[in-house]
Amino acid sequence: MTDGVPTTGKSRGGAGEPRIALRPALNEAVETLRAAGVHSPRADAEQLAAHLLGIERGRLMLVPMVEPELLAAFRALIDQRARRIPLQHLTGLAAMGEIDLAVGPGVFVPRPETELLFAWALAHLETLPHDHAPVVVDLCTGSGALALAVAHARPDAEVHAVELDPEALKWARRNADDRIEAGDTAITLHAADVTDSALLAELIGRVDVVLSNPPYIPAGAELEPEVSHHDPHLALFSGADGLDVIRAMVPTIARLLRPGGATAIEHDDTNGSSLAALLMNRGEFDEVVEHPDLAGKPRFVTARRTRADGRASA
Repeated sequence: MTDGVPTTGKSRGGAGEPRIALRPALNEAVETLRAAGVHSPRADAEQLAAHLLGIERGRLMLVPMVEPELLAAFRALIDQRARRIPLQHLTGLAAMGEIDLAVGPGVFVPRPETELLFAWALAHLETLPHDHAPVVVDLCTGSGALALAVAHARPDAEVHAVELDPEALKWARRNADDRIEAGDTAITLHAADVTDSALLAELIGRVDVVLSNPPYIPAGAELEPEVSHHDPHLALFSGADGLDVIRAMVPTIARLLRPGGATAIEHDDTNGSSLAALLMNRGEFDEVVEHPDLAGKPRFVTARRTRADGRASA
């Protein structure tokens, strides 16, 4: 026995070091994370083990035994996760679409809920003429997640991403460079304020899709430690009702979109109807639709820019 875990076999490193059964260590880790209040203890424990082993999580069952050094590293990561350090900070990666992004302190960690907005964007781009190179803008890009995922999926697109926070921009530039090395089409990063009336003047009336996962949490909201202690507050909070940035950003979206162009904006789950009403009341958008996440909570709103003559888009 080693630390209460049965051992057998020999270490690949030689010298007769005993290797240790992984499954009991995983079960122990799950209980540690559950006791710490982590919402997905088994998924997180298995993801951390797979990260250390350099394999996909689904292949863990093919690794019954591990070296003592790896088990020690695994337990150290579990201890950090139990202190509610985000899983993505421990692995250094977050996913969006078919790509992985580098994340860590100083940048908002993309959430799985945003995958639904991304999927909507790809579906909408498919409705455009195939001989048309689409123009896409990602406002409040953070790590560059949406912009880079679109550029990967649609290498024909001209993709622009806007971010105000210098720390987040460092992560976005790192991820953009990584994607170029991986063979993806380059995106254009802009260090700018999404509420600036002069933003992207060269793109006014040319953009097919504007996407945004902006700050949208109401001030004073109670958040999980992974969010409140580790995500930058500039990327989280947006006034008393969570709509301050969005209100100021909507005129920018209206200016950028071509007639018939579309937008998708993520929001707090208390604000779906409020955001839909905000867009409808401007008189510059039609086909305003509220979209739920996988839990059935309001998650993002889509709308089309009306035609230049003010009538509904086709």
